[in-house]
Amino acid sequence: QVQLVESGGGLVRAGGSLRLSCAPSGRTFSGYAVGWFRQTPGEAREFVAAIRWSDDYTLVADSVKGRFAISRDNDKNSVYLQMNKLKPEDTAVYFCAAKSAYYVVYINSADYDTWGQGTQVTVSS
Repeated sequence: QVQLVESGGGLVRAGGSLRLSCAPSGRTFSGYAVGWFRQTPGEAREFVAAIRWSDDYTLVADSVKGRFAISRDNDKNSVYLQMNKLKPEDTAVYFCAAKSAYYVVYINSADYDTWGQGTQVTVSS
């Protein structure tokens, strides 16, 4: 089973940007739907963005629309979450998730069967 490794988290001031990366270990992302979720203590995991393998169709949560974007680089075998105009309420642990699926994009965490370990994003005011 593919394992996912996230990177790119950190501390940034409000209004700043970060780019998170997600890469599979041991295989390629070929044929996988990939999503990003975030979670704060005591809260449920929240959908952020997702991308469909077949045509790179993307979905982005309303809470981050216009500020965040998900993309894929097949040459680098990675999926990215570009986060701009960050707000303190974006502070969370961000998780990458994947599921083998060519033609589907998923927004529910329960639909994904592979998760990364998470990367902390902290936005200071």
